[in-house]
Amino acid sequence: MTDPCSREALLSIEAARARIAAAIQPVSGSDRVTLQHALGRVLADPVRSPLNIPRDRNAAVDGYAFSSRDIDVRQPFHLRLAGVSWAGKPFLGQLSAGECVRIFTGAVVPNEADSVVMQEFVSVDGDHIEFPAAVPARRFVREIGEDVKRGELLCRAGKKLGAIELGLFASAGIYDVAVKRPVTIAYFSTGDELTGIGQPLAPGKIHDSNRYILGGLLADPGYRASDLGVIGDDRQQLEDALSQAALNHDVVITTGGASVGEADFIQQVLERLGEVHLWKIAMKPGKPLAFGRIGNAWFFGLPGNPVAVAVTFQQIVEPALRRLVGLTPANPLRIKATLTTPLKKERGRLEFQRGILTQDADGEFFAASAGGQGSHMLGAMSASNCYIILPADSGGVPAGEPVWVEPFRTAL
Repeated sequence: MTDPCSREALLSIEAARARIAAAIQPVSGSDRVTLQHALGRVLADPVRSPLNIPRDRNAAVDGYAFSSRDIDVRQPFHLRLAGVSWAGKPFLGQLSAGECVRIFTGAVVPNEADSVVMQEFVSVDGDHIEFPAAVPARRFVREIGEDVKRGELLCRAGKKLGAIELGLFASAGIYDVAVKRPVTIAYFSTGDELTGIGQPLAPGKIHDSNRYILGGLLADPGYRASDLGVIGDDRQQLEDALSQAALNHDVVITTGGASVGEADFIQQVLERLGEVHLWKIAMKPGKPLAFGRIGNAWFFGLPGNPVAVAVTFQQIVEPALRRLVGLTPANPLRIKATLTTPLKKERGRLEFQRGILTQDADGEFFAASAGGQGSHMLGAMSASNCYIILPADSGGVPAGEPVWVEPFRTAL
């Protein structure tokens, strides 16, 4: 069914996000994968450390380990070299009073020692080690469990695993983890005007860029995306494509056909196939948006212009996909920058103008327009590295004024 909102005032981005978030739930099911295959996946269960990290007391620097208990470190002193503690090959003897051991970074510190002095500060004469006055005692020893204690939470469920998390798990001896299963996504473009790349363009035809934009934006280990090509302006073909895609995917995304035109069949087809709402969003670019359910699949119908596809995906679809894959909600990073070029705008819609963000030697941020702001202008989009956020009630911004800037989070 169609939503009466299509005849009401424009829906804010915040309201659209809230309605979508209230409708969808994370996908069920998980996979157990080795660390080599866990990068970018979302953790399904919390992970606790099975051991202390570090497991042994070890040296933070190359130097000499000794006990400061019976030494006045305010005065010069000397100790006899009792042996060497290598990384992976510890000193196995017992350190007696008046003795020290040569030690290397990461090597086990003898139980009797409480201090390590860097090798640069001592003088060596055979097994006679001279220490200067004011040696810093009780330094450069990494204690057992100093970083992580046994049983401590390493990572909560719902976190996207990066390189550091994989290294943390490996340091705890963890071989595999449970991750949320990927969200399966089908996407295709609609429109008789679209021609595949590598084919000659007839009069009135254009190459389809939207599928390549979506393919790049969906290149995430948490998604399993399928490109279903281009569907022409044919009601039956569109209905067949949507019905088939909804059978074996969690999400179906289309571009084009979401406006109200004679050849835009999306609305008519969706009324037959499922419960879908067509909204007019108070954003630019990207006013027309369809959202709803076709069978067991969530549906997003995006505008046809390529810049609008990128903006609506990042601002509306991506937060929904994050929720589906089990990620915790996260607001995009926004920073204040000084505008260096004036920006034109009509009041009424929140605008995501494409901009170029820079930082000077003093750490101050500056933003400039990347060029043409038409929703078809991928050249300016390619030159940009951020969105300049202009509120709905703004009528334009002169140079020199502060603006909110949202740096791109994904490759565009």
